[in-house]
Amino acid sequence: MNIVVCVKHVPDATADRRFEDDGTVDRLGVDGLLSELDEYAVEQALQVKEKLGDAAGDSTLTVLTVGPEQAGDAIRKALQMGADRGVHVLDDAVAGSDAVATSLVLAEAVRKVGAELLEGGWDLVVCGMASTDGSMGVLPAMLAERLEVPALTLASEVEVSPGEGGAGDVGVRIRRDGDTATETVEGTAPLVLSVTDQSGEARYPSFKGIMAAKKKPVQTWSLADLGVDAEAVGLSAAWTVVEATEARPPRTQGQVVKDEDGSGATALVEFLVSKKFV
Repeated sequence: MNIVVCVKHVPDATADRRFEDDGTVDRLGVDGLLSELDEYAVEQALQVKEKLGDAAGDSTLTVLTVGPEQAGDAIRKALQMGADRGVHVLDDAVAGSDAVATSLVLAEAVRKVGAELLEGGWDLVVCGMASTDGSMGVLPAMLAERLEVPALTLASEVEVSPGEGGAGDVGVRIRRDGDTATETVEGTAPLVLSVTDQSGEARYPSFKGIMAAKKKPVQTWSLADLGVDAEAVGLSAAWTVVEATEARPPRTQGQVVKDEDGSGATALVEFLVSKKFV
């Protein structure tokens, strides 16, 4: 079974993040890392590969990212976890792209991966539920639409079962936990799968995995390699833009509510109403 995992290199949430003058996130002036939510996607892809084993034939796990040169660190982390190869779409024209344009680039990259790197094409594309910087959560559905395959999204549990027809007949069943109900959704490969942070803890790279990752192949593609017009991506083509940003004000001393005369409850409610909490 051939699996492609889409990952993103994001600014470290603990760092001093900021926006550029054009409203885009500063990705060069702050340390970055593999998005935590994408680590769960890598983990579930590895588990699918391990669960199927020889039942679905030789399996290959390719990790795919779009971003600046530093985004290669996200690929490296996934390779250390156990992925087999990496693909990095690196092109200056991509900067400032929104989810619509990013889904276009990823879809063409997935097609190219299936056509050139994976014998028999791809069977499963795995994504995290959202990125930890943009947090839009719409890309898996957009990607499935562009690839013209079903989408099983927001999976908190993933089960796979090999079919009689080989890797292309693999069945996927997920559990999706909502606020008021739990759903079971099924599909047959090829499809796009997104997983939540409840799907299982991601493994830590072992020393053996870290050393092995240094020998795993990573290819770099441009938009031209994918046949994507540069005018279809980037900030100028974005359907969504950041109009204004404002730095979070420094923390101030809190208000102490005393209940010496029995008015504490009233004062507390008035405070909550003033902050629009109730």
